[in-house]
Amino acid sequence: MYYVYILISEKDNMFYTGYTSDLENRIEEHLKGKVNSTRHRLPLKLVYYECSINQDDALHREKYLKSTYGKRYIKNRLKHFLNE
Repeated sequence: MYYVYILISEKDNMFYTGYTSDLENRIEEHLKGKVNSTRHRLPLKLVYYECSINQDDALHREKYLKSTYGKRYIKNRLKHFLNE
């Protein structure tokens, strides 16, 4: 299984989108500051994830979620969470 996930920084309220084959371990790495792209944006919270059986599908989905249309999709999908 491959996972596409989205974290939100509680420091700057910005999203980080990534993909992995080991979601639990990857999130732990982010939370411990071991990932260069997010270590200065701690604390982080996992707000969304999807799973795919195929790695190519997960990579395609990650690329989409990083696009303008994908960001709109996520903001619409999480609008109740973001309004809290």
